[in-house]
Amino acid sequence: MLRNKKIVLLVTASIAAYKAAVLVRLLIKEGAQVKVILTPQAKDFITPLTLSTLSKNPVLSEFTRGNSGEWNNHVELGLWADVMLVAPASANTIAKMAYGLCDNLALAVYLSAKCPVIIAPAMDLDMYRHPATLANLSTLKKYGNQIIASNYGELASGLVGEGRMAEPEEIRDFVSTYFSKNLPLAGKTALVTAGPTYEAIDAVRFLGNNSSGKMGIAIAEALANQGAQVHLVIGPSALKTENPSIKRTDVVSAEDMWKASESLFKQADIAVLSAAVADFKPKSVQTKKIKKASGFNSIELVETVDILASLGKLKKKHQILVGFALETDNEIENAKLKIKKKNLDFIVLNSLNDKGAGFKHDTNKITIIDAQNKIQKFELKSKQEVAQDIVTKIKAYFKK
Repeated sequence: MLRNKKIVLLVTASIAAYKAAVLVRLLIKEGAQVKVILTPQAKDFITPLTLSTLSKNPVLSEFTRGNSGEWNNHVELGLWADVMLVAPASANTIAKMAYGLCDNLALAVYLSAKCPVIIAPAMDLDMYRHPATLANLSTLKKYGNQIIASNYGELASGLVGEGRMAEPEEIRDFVSTYFSKNLPLAGKTALVTAGPTYEAIDAVRFLGNNSSGKMGIAIAEALANQGAQVHLVIGPSALKTENPSIKRTDVVSAEDMWKASESLFKQADIAVLSAAVADFKPKSVQTKKIKKASGFNSIELVETVDILASLGKLKKKHQILVGFALETDNEIENAKLKIKKKNLDFIVLNSLNDKGAGFKHDTNKITIIDAQNKIQKFELKSKQEVAQDIVTKIKAYFKK
């Protein structure tokens, strides 16, 4: 959920500032871009060097840069962020935020921010319980800010109670959940199939194809990045997924893929079947390696299960079913026939006649045809960009 998100982290003068280093590391690990701003007194608790090293960005604290007089533009920083985190948020800074005071760069950025603001208070027990602090937090909530409640535990003073800043992992998860709830496909479940299937001939040989799984993985990533809970069913592939929320099931044969897909499809709102499933398999499989000397020179084949057509028969009104068609001749006509025959909402057409499209490439060129025969043609793009086009089409169905 945090991949490529832009996060401004305001660190204030609290003993809990040491946790900011761990928080920055966790956010960066999730793929976020992080810029840190320290209040002037926060530098007594944690060094700018530590946070700049971890965030890979200069740490700012003053309105100008050194003796150069160059301006740190608080307006640009406020506009840059997708979310602003104040962690730790001291009682002093919380009070200033509540009353709109602006005596340092951090507060100027806060007052300039157009993005959501998430505040993680950190202070001693009696300060946290003080009516003034509680009133200030209530005011900040009324302004639309999100508050991560402090934890109960041992405090720097030696007292035990509320006021301990939420752990960095809790803050990361809070921010991640915030983004997931506000994404277009939040609450939706998606099934994606990818890669080839291998149909065994004997103990060592198989029938297969050149699919790498790149296109299906890109679609799974794009759906997950839009908030969907994604189940990826993938044939033999060495490729890895990046989004940790994707649940992956590795399979080998068409039968394996069908069993996994049928089970997951029942709970799915979206199903994108991009796998290159073998159409045929050997009627019988030899348990040992076939020797040349045996004179074996033919294989009797039978059809594999048509996963897309089978799911089309099970499809409910609320489900979006998307198929793929890889064609070499009469591409549009053949794709249109598959839409009706397999009960699809739309189909993604690939032509092997297009340079840079098809198996193993990092690029693809697609045509999307929907059940109303509306045709959208796209230029050659990276498979990640193609996945975005497909997901944009899917999102449109939920806006109807």
